[in-house]
Amino acid sequence: MIVRRSHLEALRGLLRQFPVVAILGARQVGKTTLARQLLTRRRDVTTFDLEDPDDLARLADPMLALRPLSGLVVLDEIQRRPELYPSLRVLVDEAGRRRRFLVLGSASPELLRQSSESLAGRIAHHELGGFSLEEIGTAPYDRLWLRGGFPRSFLASDEASSLRWRRELIRTYLEREVPALGLRLPAPTLRRFWMMLAHAHGQVWNASELGRSLGAAHTTVQRYLDTLVETFMARSLQPWFENIGKRQVRSPKVFVRDSGLLHALLNIRNGRELQGHPKVGASWEGFVIEMLIARLGVSGDECFFWAAHSGAELDFLVVRGARRLGFEVKRTSAPTVTRSMHVAMSDLGLESLAVLHAGRHSFDLAPGIRAVALGELLKEVRPLA
Repeated sequence: MIVRRSHLEALRGLLRQFPVVAILGARQVGKTTLARQLLTRRRDVTTFDLEDPDDLARLADPMLALRPLSGLVVLDEIQRRPELYPSLRVLVDEAGRRRRFLVLGSASPELLRQSSESLAGRIAHHELGGFSLEEIGTAPYDRLWLRGGFPRSFLASDEASSLRWRRELIRTYLEREVPALGLRLPAPTLRRFWMMLAHAHGQVWNASELGRSLGAAHTTVQRYLDTLVETFMARSLQPWFENIGKRQVRSPKVFVRDSGLLHALLNIRNGRELQGHPKVGASWEGFVIEMLIARLGVSGDECFFWAAHSGAELDFLVVRGARRLGFEVKRTSAPTVTRSMHVAMSDLGLESLAVLHAGRHSFDLAPGIRAVALGELLKEVRPLA
């Protein structure tokens, strides 16, 4: 078992500060396993699995079931019963009762709107992604890139078993998870959209173009994208723009968040097929961006890309307060400085620009610009404070 120490440390800190902590992430990404690791050695724990009919029956009257409890109360699969949030607000505000709630869910706070409405100031959200380089080490990153970060996919005994698991996850997500969230989206159409999104992975979002291909209105395909984003299956990387005297791209870039799911959707079965696939470069870019997000410890609203209509662009931009860090992703072993990098450094006022590449060594390219081998990411790139 891989112990996810950084997530455990973050959760312990949040539980000391907030009465309710939510672990949110895609289905099967390891939320329940992480919670079990967190609760090791604790005896004051009561757990409810909201997919268990018996536990659901116990929570038919949530106040009656939860009010007598103390210690830590765990509610797994909270997206099944978001109407529990108002009850949690009443319970955490009660004087004299020492209790904390740990809730686990497979949907974003935006989709579980009652959490922000009912628990404002009382809840902290912690997003759990797939395995990162920090957790598995940099040596097997080709395997992580091919299989993705879902634990059962990454740890499968062979490539065929890994791919079979990912295909089954896609099927159950479409047929079970989306309807369980109360979203009335036809599974076959959503599957077609997801496959089209895989072919558009790493490209600027064009709802009208995808709508024409799918035979649907642009508002419909936008709803499909929002569903995948809010259930942690896709990433919509927003554009950064400001008044710098250049016309800039103002539509997001879209990615399938997990590289293993991307490869399953593209029917890529092994490393040889991946290396020869037309989307190999885009796949590499999306994978490296996800590894950067995990390493830096940044949230989605701190992450951007930048592109000007003149041709200058930056693959990944992190903005935190006054700090601006730039990253380029190059699937090459010999990166070089480009005019676009100099323009990005100047126009965006970057503190630094790192060029993530597939070679073995890291080295300086120019003042403020450094080539960073992905295998040395943990040494070269530090988490943001």
